[in-house]
Amino acid sequence: MKVIKLHIIILLVLIIAGCSGAPNSNTNKAEDGYRAWLRYEKVADSELLDQYRSKLSTVTLSGDSPTTEVIFDELQEALPGLLDAEVSIRKQGSSDLIIGTPESSDYIASADFEGSLSGAGDEGFLIEEIEGSVVVAANTDIGLLYGTFELLRKIQTHTDLDGISIESTPKVEYRMLNHWDNLGRLVERGYAGLSIWNWGTLPEYNDPRYTDYARLNASLGLNAVAVNNVNADPRMITDQFLEKLVTIAKALRPYGIKVFISINYQSPITVGGLKTADPLDPGVREWWKKKADEIYSLIPDFGGFLVKADSEGQPGPFAYGRDHAVGANVLAEAVAPHGGIVIWRAFVYSPEQSDRFREAYDEFVPLDGKFNENVILQTKNGPIDFQPREPFSPLFGAMKNTNTMLELQITQEYFGFANHLAYQGTLFEEVLEADTYADGEGSSVGRVIDGEVFDYKHTGMAGVINIGNDRNWTGHPFVQSSWYAFGRLAWDYTLSAEDIADEWVRMTFTNDPAFVDPVREMMMDSREAGVNYRMPLGLTHLYAQGHHYGPAPWTANLPRPDWTAVYYHKADKNGIGFDRTKTGSNAIEQYKEPLRTMFSNVSTTPEKYLLWFHHVSWGHEMQSGRTLWEELVFKYYSGVEAVRNMQKQWQKMEGKIDEARFEYVKALLEIQERDAVRWRNSCVLYFQTFSEKPIPEGYEKPEHDLQYYIDQEQKAYVPDPRYNR
Repeated sequence: MKVIKLHIIILLVLIIAGCSGAPNSNTNKAEDGYRAWLRYEKVADSELLDQYRSKLSTVTLSGDSPTTEVIFDELQEALPGLLDAEVSIRKQGSSDLIIGTPESSDYIASADFEGSLSGAGDEGFLIEEIEGSVVVAANTDIGLLYGTFELLRKIQTHTDLDGISIESTPKVEYRMLNHWDNLGRLVERGYAGLSIWNWGTLPEYNDPRYTDYARLNASLGLNAVAVNNVNADPRMITDQFLEKLVTIAKALRPYGIKVFISINYQSPITVGGLKTADPLDPGVREWWKKKADEIYSLIPDFGGFLVKADSEGQPGPFAYGRDHAVGANVLAEAVAPHGGIVIWRAFVYSPEQSDRFREAYDEFVPLDGKFNENVILQTKNGPIDFQPREPFSPLFGAMKNTNTMLELQITQEYFGFANHLAYQGTLFEEVLEADTYADGEGSSVGRVIDGEVFDYKHTGMAGVINIGNDRNWTGHPFVQSSWYAFGRLAWDYTLSAEDIADEWVRMTFTNDPAFVDPVREMMMDSREAGVNYRMPLGLTHLYAQGHHYGPAPWTANLPRPDWTAVYYHKADKNGIGFDRTKTGSNAIEQYKEPLRTMFSNVSTTPEKYLLWFHHVSWGHEMQSGRTLWEELVFKYYSGVEAVRNMQKQWQKMEGKIDEARFEYVKALLEIQERDAVRWRNSCVLYFQTFSEKPIPEGYEKPEHDLQYYIDQEQKAYVPDPRYNR
C-alpha cells in the first residue's frame, strides 16, 4: 500500500512539473508547442548548414547591458541547436558574426555604420555581409536584439545568407499586446487556461515563463503589454498590485517591452477615497498626478494607461457631463511629465442609437483636435466588434488631429475559441490594406495609423491576446500563427499574410516543402472558411449571446436590441440585410468618396459587404448568376467543405511532424467540422423560414429540423463560463 501511495505521489509531482509554466531540460524540448516559433532545431539543408557554420561559428557581441545579456543567452540557445556545432561568443575581436552599436563596438564605429544607421532610430537595425563577416548593427541594444532575432529567423527559414543586406525599422511606435486578464487569473476571451500573470506568487517569484513570453514578443518586435483587463479592477493601481507589477516589468524590460495597465475611471473614489471622479475636479486631477508619480517611482519606464470608459457599463466622464477628450486629458496630464501616454478606446455604443455601426464615429469625430498630444485613440478594425468580416471603421481617416491606433483581436472570440483553425493574418492584412481615401487614393488604414497621412505624434497597433498557462500558450497551436502575424505586421504592415504564414510554418514545424506548401495554403483559406460557415455576404453578429461560440440567428427580445441577431440581419419575407444607405441609417455617409457612392448602390457594393449595407431581396441576382438565396446557401455549404478539405490536407501531413501536435490538430479539425455543420444548418434552416425557398439540389440536407438546432443553443457544450461577459 505504501509503494502504491509513493507511486501516486511521484506521478502527481511529474504531472505538476509538466503543467508548470517553467520549462526544464526535458519539457523544453518536448513538441508540445511551448517553444512556439523559437524551436532552434538543426538546419536540415546540408548545403545551407555548411554555409551557416562557416558564417556563424564565432560571434563577437559588444556591449554590457541587461539587453546584451539576453542577446547572449538567445545566441547560446539558438546557434548550437541550429548549427549542431559549438559556437564561440566573445565581446571583442573579429568573428564570423559581429553584433554591436557604434558606441559599444570599435568595428561598427570604424566601419562607418553611423551614416547608414541615421534612419534606424532607437529600434531599427542593419544586417550586412562585409568582408566575409555578417554584421548586425544598430544604434541601441534593443535594436541589436531585434536584429539578432531577424538573423535567427533567416536561419530558421533556410535563407541563403550570401550577400545578405537588410535595413529594417518599425512602421509604428507602439506595438502592443492587450491582455484581458482579471486579477483572479480568469481571462475574458482567454481560451488557453489561466492568466500567465500569477498574482498570488508575485512579487517574490519571477516565473521563467515571463521571460519566455518576453522572448517570443521581442522576436516579433513587440514593445508594449497591457497586463490586465480593460474591464478593469480598481485594485490594479493599489500598492499591493503595483508592487507585483514591478517584478513583471523587470522581467520584460531587457526585451524592450514596456508595461501598461488598464484603469477603472472611478478609481479616485474606489481606491482614493474621494467623493467624485469628475475629471475637472481639482482634487481628482491632483489624485491622478500623485498616482502617476507613485507608479513611475516604482517603474520608471512605465508606458501609461489603457482606458475603457463609458462603454458596456464601465464608468467614465459621462457621469459628470464631460466628454471623452476631457476624460482622457486629465490622465494624459498626469503621465506626461514622465513621458507616458494614455490609450483611450473608441469601442463605445449606446442603447439609444439606431445603428451601432455609427456610434464611435458620431461620438469621437466632433472631438477631433481636443485630445492632448500624448493621447492615442485605440479603434477596432471594424465599426461593430471584431466580427469575422467587417468593413474598416470609418474612424480611420476621420481623425486628422487625433493620434489613432488600430486594435485587432488575436484571440478567437468570434472564430471558434481555441477549437477552430482560423489564421487571422488575412483579416489583419485586409484591414491594413483598405483604402480610406482620407487624403486621396492610397490612404490605406496602414498609412493612416503609421502617421504618413496625418503626421500623428504617436502611432501604434494593439492586439487583444489570449495567452494563458497552457503549455502551448494559445490553446489551439495555430492561434500562435495569429500572434506571430500580428507582431510581424505591427513591425511592418506591408508584409504579406502569405509570406508571414510561410515563415511561421517553417519555424514552428518544419522547412519540408511537402508540409510547408499545403499547410500554408490551408492557413490562407481558413479565415474565409470561418466567414462562410458563420455569416457570409456581409451578415454579422449571429452568435449566441454571452459566450459567442455557437450560432443563434434567431436571437431576439433581449434587454438591448443591438445584443440580438435580428437587429443585424433584419431578415423578412422580402429579403435580408441592414440598410445603411440614405433610406436606412445612412452610416455610409461616414466614409469618404468614392466609398460613399460605391457602398450606396447594391450593384457596386462588394458582395462580401453586401448585407452590411443593403437589405436585398431573396431573388436578387448575384455575380455568379445565382439568386441571393442560392448564393447564401452556396457560401454556407462551401464553408463546411473548406473545413473538410482542411481535414483531408492535414491527414496527409501525418509522419511529417511530431505525432503529438499532429494528433491534436487532427482532433481539433474534427471539432471544427462538427461545429461548422451546426452553424450551416442552423443558419440555412432559419433564413429559409423567411425566403420560403428550398435548399437547392445537390446539397446534403440537414439531419434535423430548425427546432432541434434552436434547442442546441442551450444544450451545446461551451468550453468555459469564464468567457461570458
